[in-house]
Amino acid sequence: MRQLVRRTVPVAAVLAALVALSGCTVASDAVAGISVNEDGRPLGVMLVCGHRIDGATLSTSEGSHQETIGTWTARTALEPGLTTWTLDAPADGWDTGKSATTLDAGTTYHLRGWTKDNSRSSTATSFTPEDLKQLTPGTVRYDGTASDGSGTTLTVPVAEFQASACRKR
Repeated sequence: MRQLVRRTVPVAAVLAALVALSGCTVASDAVAGISVNEDGRPLGVMLVCGHRIDGATLSTSEGSHQETIGTWTARTALEPGLTTWTLDAPADGWDTGKSATTLDAGTTYHLRGWTKDNSRSSTATSFTPEDLKQLTPGTVRYDGTASDGSGTTLTVPVAEFQASACRKR
């Protein structure tokens, strides 16, 4: 009996470690970004790279506390390509659970896309209201990967975002 226990415990430990490390994250299949319209109002930007994205969430996090600031569900799943929508008011083609009517100075916000079945998500982008003031219409700010493999925040023209963001995730 002791021999059975000695053989079973290491196998159980390895299996537990494999379960803990496997499949806990959702595959990233899109890139989230932020922009502004001609009036300086914030725009969510979603570049779907592969399958689909069903919606987006804007949140803040302070330590272990996370607060949802805005939620949007696309009436038709977002297929590969680029989509933008207003963050501070209801947007055409979207069901808005909550709009991000006021963004507080000094607060960091995180925008991420998701699917209803939790099979895919987008990369997240982080920004502050002060970052939005640095943007111009036609540019996108997003969290990407530099050529050396490190994470970096990029601000690029929309055309460059469309051409390269999926490769940099």
